[in-house]
Amino acid sequence: MKSKDAKIFLEALDELEREKGISKENLLLTVEQAILAAYKKNYGDEENVEVEINRENGDVKLYEVKTVVTEEDLYDAAIEISLEDAIDEYRNNRIQRKPKIGDEVRIEINCEEFRRNAIQNGKQIVIQKVREAERQYIYDRFKDKENDIINGIIRRIDDKKNIFVEFDGIEAILPTTEQSPADTYRVGERLKVYLAEVEKTNKFPRIVISRKHEGLLRKLFELEIPEITSGLIEIKAVAREAGSRAKVAVYSADPNIDTVGACIGQKGLRIKNIVNELNGEKIDIVVWKESVEEFVSAVLSPAKVKSVEVFEEENTARVIVDSSQLSLAIGKNGQNARLAAKLTGMRVDIKTENSSNNEEVEQGE
Repeated sequence: MKSKDAKIFLEALDELEREKGISKENLLLTVEQAILAAYKKNYGDEENVEVEINRENGDVKLYEVKTVVTEEDLYDAAIEISLEDAIDEYRNNRIQRKPKIGDEVRIEINCEEFRRNAIQNGKQIVIQKVREAERQYIYDRFKDKENDIINGIIRRIDDKKNIFVEFDGIEAILPTTEQSPADTYRVGERLKVYLAEVEKTNKFPRIVISRKHEGLLRKLFELEIPEITSGLIEIKAVAREAGSRAKVAVYSADPNIDTVGACIGQKGLRIKNIVNELNGEKIDIVVWKESVEEFVSAVLSPAKVKSVEVFEEENTARVIVDSSQLSLAIGKNGQNARLAAKLTGMRVDIKTENSSNNEEVEQGE
C-alpha cells in the first residue's frame, strides 16, 4: 500500500470510529484477517503466516512464522527452518535478531504484487466486516435500552405515514401500527418512544419502537413518580387503548402511603405531565387488591358494582350492577369493560341483576 493510500486508509478508519463508534483497532484487525485469508487462498494454508499493518503509517507487511531447528532434523519447511537458513535470513536483514535453535522467527515475505492485489481482493470482505461491526454496535447500543423510553428527533415522514426517528445518528422507523391516534408528528420535533424490542437479523438489527405499547405508559409513571422508582409503590398491571384511555393498577405494602394520591401528585401535576405526553389520553388509577373480587370491582370504576363472582376454572368474573350503572360499567363501545379484562387477565361478564342484557368481554391479548 502506497504511503498516500495508507494515510487515506487510516483517516477513513478514524472517521468511522468517530461517526459510527466502531473501534479503529477492531477494523485494522479485520483488514489483517482479510489480507491473510486472501494470501492463503492464493498460496495455500500450509505455511504459518502473519499479517501486520503498521498503526502509525498503514504499511502492510506479511511474515512467515517458523521454528528454528538443526540441519540434521527432518523438518517441515512450511513451519520450520534450519539454523543455517535462519542465519542467512538474518544476514539479509529479513530476521531482526540472530536466531538460535528453538526460536520462533518472523521472516518478511517479499510480495509487493500480492499485497496490492490482496488489498483490492479483500475490499469486499473489509466492507462486509465493517458493516457487521456497525450492526453489532447498533444492536449492543439499543439492546441496553430495551424496554425503556428513548428520545429522538423526527427526521422525515414517508407517504405511508411511517415516522423516521433519529437517535444520535441512527434512524429507526415508527410504523403506523405503533403510532397513537392521539399523536401528531412534525419533522424536526423531539419524540419520546418506547423501545419494545431489539433483534439481530442478517442485515440491520430489527428495532421496534412504539407510542402504543403499554410499556410506554409504565415507564412514564416511573419517570414522573419517585415512589415508583424507589419501590415504595409498585405498578401491578397496565391496560391501554392508546390515544383514548388507560387503566393502571398500583400497590404499596406501606398502608400509610396514598398510592393513588402519589400518582396524581400535588394539584394533579404528576398525572397531568403523563397525560400531556400522551396528548390527552385519559388515565384511570386504581388500587390493586389481592382479592380478585375487590380488584375487579375497583377496575370497573367509575361504575359502582353490586357484586362480583369469580369462576376460576372458566377464568371469568361475573359482575352485577344496577341498571343505571350498566352502560357506565361497559363504557363507550365496551372500552371500560375491555380495559378491565386486560388489567385483570380475566373474562368479564357484566349484567344487571334482573335482566338478561349483558356484556361479556374476553381477556385482551
